[in-house]
Amino acid sequence: MIYRTDDQERLVGIFVMDAGLGQAILWDHRARVWAYDPDLVVRFLDDYRNVGRYKSVSRAAVEAVVEAVTGGEKLPDESSIRAMFRVGSNSDR
Repeated sequence: MIYRTDDQERLVGIFVMDAGLGQAILWDHRARVWAYDPDLVVRFLDDYRNVGRYKSVSRAAVEAVVEAVTGGEKLPDESSIRAMFRVGSNSDR
């Protein structure tokens, strides 16, 4: 989960990552869709200014807040996430 500041009071974003595979999706607020963008997620995680602005949580914790962040969209199920990873990684080639 991604927060506006490092006090972690205001949740502003969500990404789902499989670090072992180097795959990630995130909620794209502008397009209002789940989008494949592992490069953006890694840049965010690697930026020292963001160290206190994110927290790794369980799927259940994300499901409890996802609709507030996305404006009503649910978290994709596991098979949909894996499909997005496959399609996205194939388009990178």
